[in-house]
Amino acid sequence: MKILNIHGYHGNAANSAYEALRECGFDIISLQIDYDRSSPEAIMQLLNSQFTNNFCDAVVGTSLGGFFAALISSKNECPCVLVNPCLMPFLHLPRLGYVSDDGVIEYIRLFSGLADIDSSRVSTIVGGQDELIDTHDFTRQIFQNERYILVPDGKHSGATMPLADIFRDHMEAFFEDET
Repeated sequence: MKILNIHGYHGNAANSAYEALRECGFDIISLQIDYDRSSPEAIMQLLNSQFTNNFCDAVVGTSLGGFFAALISSKNECPCVLVNPCLMPFLHLPRLGYVSDDGVIEYIRLFSGLADIDSSRVSTIVGGQDELIDTHDFTRQIFQNERYILVPDGKHSGATMPLADIFRDHMEAFFEDET
């Protein structure tokens, strides 16, 4: 199974989700993204072309990467796993030092793409002690399904959660639903 992995804001391509996916034996495409120097539209185009050109089966996104993973899932009708997703980057990024007003406006425009997502294709892993994203109630409301996983002691970093175990259990179950 080939998976596009998308890291979060100021993260890196070899993030904890990447390491967990690799441990599980998945074939992974993971790019290094400079969210401050690239427009959200350009990032979306890059990630979508990587997804389609590499014939990926699913997408995994952490934090801001979860926003893009959800959009790719919606556009390509593919499964996604969102780890502590930042689904409202226009709200959270300015708190983290993001300064592009044009970028914030683009994130607002891209946000509307979430309205078309098929929540049955979404698995979500949320840390109950996430210290950065305070909108997981919204995430739970739009992706209410049996694959919403709350890790009570998990923080924002995927390294604080048993991602490899969760990926093994839930990716397999997810693809059983797809066949």
